[in-house]
Amino acid sequence: MPDTMWNKNKKHIVATACLCFSLTASLHAQTALKAEVVRKPDNAVRNQYYASNKAPLQQQYFVKLPVTAVKPGGWLRKVMELQRDGLTGQLGEISIWLSRQDNAWLHKDGKGKYGWEELPYWLKGYANIGYMLQDVKMIREAKFWLDAAIDNQRADGDFGPLVTRHGKRDLWTNMPMLWCLQSYYEYSNDDRVLQLMSKYFKWQLSLADDQLLEDYWENSRGGDNIYSVYWLYNRTGESWLMDLVTKLHNNTANWRQTTNLPNWHNVNVAQCFREPAQYAMLSRNETDLKASYDNFRLIRDIYGQVPGGMFGADENARKGYDDPRQLVETCGMVEQMTSDQMLLWYTGDTKWAENCEDVAFNTFPAAFMPDYRSLRYLTAPNMVVSDSKNHAPGIDNNGPFLMMNPFSSRCCQHNHAAGWVYYAENSWMATPDNGLAAQLYVDGQVTAKVGAGATVTIVENTRYPFEEAVNLTVKTAKANTFPLYLRLPEWCQQPVVKVNGKQVTFQPMPGGYVKLNNEWKNNDQVTLELPMQLKLRTWEKNKNSVSINRGPITYSLLINERYEKKDSKETAIGDSKWQEQADPAKWPSFEIFPDNDWNYGLLLNEQSLDKQFTVVRKNWPKDNNPFTQTNVPIVLKAKGKQIPAWTIDQYGLCGLLPQSPVATTAPVTALTLVPMGAARLRIASFPVVR
Repeated sequence: MPDTMWNKNKKHIVATACLCFSLTASLHAQTALKAEVVRKPDNAVRNQYYASNKAPLQQQYFVKLPVTAVKPGGWLRKVMELQRDGLTGQLGEISIWLSRQDNAWLHKDGKGKYGWEELPYWLKGYANIGYMLQDVKMIREAKFWLDAAIDNQRADGDFGPLVTRHGKRDLWTNMPMLWCLQSYYEYSNDDRVLQLMSKYFKWQLSLADDQLLEDYWENSRGGDNIYSVYWLYNRTGESWLMDLVTKLHNNTANWRQTTNLPNWHNVNVAQCFREPAQYAMLSRNETDLKASYDNFRLIRDIYGQVPGGMFGADENARKGYDDPRQLVETCGMVEQMTSDQMLLWYTGDTKWAENCEDVAFNTFPAAFMPDYRSLRYLTAPNMVVSDSKNHAPGIDNNGPFLMMNPFSSRCCQHNHAAGWVYYAENSWMATPDNGLAAQLYVDGQVTAKVGAGATVTIVENTRYPFEEAVNLTVKTAKANTFPLYLRLPEWCQQPVVKVNGKQVTFQPMPGGYVKLNNEWKNNDQVTLELPMQLKLRTWEKNKNSVSINRGPITYSLLINERYEKKDSKETAIGDSKWQEQADPAKWPSFEIFPDNDWNYGLLLNEQSLDKQFTVVRKNWPKDNNPFTQTNVPIVLKAKGKQIPAWTIDQYGLCGLLPQSPVATTAPVTALTLVPMGAARLRIASFPVVR
């Protein structure tokens, strides 16, 4: 991969030939700790304890741990508990797609009224939350559906709902179910999963090319199927599986175009742009790997000149609709984070961890009510109304797509469940050299085999991304030698690492890793401090608007949110369906309206940002849920001016950004900015006023 692709910050370009700085520090009288700063781990070796790519596949830089390895704590555990107690945990009693009556997932012939993506979409998150929280009820419910999928495999190897389109078998709905089965195997070691997948993939291989991945969704999303083939191959080593990978790739939509995408559907882009990089694990062709980078850049160059890590595509991206008031599906957020996590395994490039955090902290939480009992289909960086009206053609959706509604829509209602639990699963990863890497800093703990094969637990205490310190405590029965990698965020210029209270001296490499080789002893302490500076980003292609960050968090104008409760059935999207006994009174919907003016621009000058913005620290929320306006532990104070001509437009949406700088005679006003992820109504892409 060209050097420029890996080095994102020009102030810290590192010579391609030098992958690391070796800096040795003796921190124990009896043991020398060696600290290196590396761009990525060495993938010339293969992890001995966790399944990763076998030859002829290119070795991964990071290896996913089993779903049972991570136990979340802090705010991440809180949001997963809210999901369990809220919509995700109760969806089986609400959604018609999860009904056990006439459900195609429960019939060996694959026939039934309800049998599409909704069940496996939901199960991906629901089951994994159950495994991670060790919730017996959730695990039992998940196993009911997983047993049905396994037991109802047909004689030819096919399984699942027998969906056909134009006389051809549609395989899309099976792809997310394969992911559910893979997680179940990690939890249970049930060999039936391997047997089912082997028989199913032999059946896929037998299909003629003109019968494989022909329909729109499956054709776009063949990369999901390829991932499952890799997963099985890395456990069984059946060589014919590599023939299937090539066959699937050749029949998947062409995501290798330099200046175009096969389609511009927002979820497809977020989910499928990674397919060439996945195939590059087999082809070992840098052109394939580069294609995924090109896809990521292309959609953001045109539609992603906005904060929050995503892009404005509503249902589909459209030329001329690139203002930050354009929205993205909640499904798209989940799939983007998942793609980022997978690309981190394959490339070792911290770019993907950065983007995953950007989406997770700044866009994803705002798609839900704070109690996770309802969600909205679409969310935008600039969004000042969230109601049940039809806002087309301002957005590419006809219907009440901005409503917080537990019954809307078929895809996001179910698929949102995987967002946080996949994030937790990928917060720690194994490395080829039998070490561990802290990737996405969250409170909790990880337990894994390392070094010579002993098991270690690392307890992580942090309130990141709101606070700067990450504290790690090693728990091991006996001294254990293994490398520990700590990701250095691109935005952090002067990170500090301490081992047992003594500072490690190293040359910072934002966008790299500190690799700590050590003989670790029980209760050894590692502290990572990530000083968070204010940073202003200018979106030149979007009217020279600006956004303000502190560390990985983007800040949004505090808009007082007025919630109006509505009947969920009356305000649901048209394709929503629910079970007969579902009580909408227990599952209300909400419209959200601004209760104060929102049309402000930021007043900026030539002074340093810390002189123009004041960081105000507040108490950590007692309920451990920082992504609400009343709970945010950090706010910024700023100055701005109102822009009277910037109003809600004829479509009922936040008006298009005015070109910055904007001249206005309005008085200077003190403004409060809150984390973007805590703002259900927000202005995060600001005009600049003078």
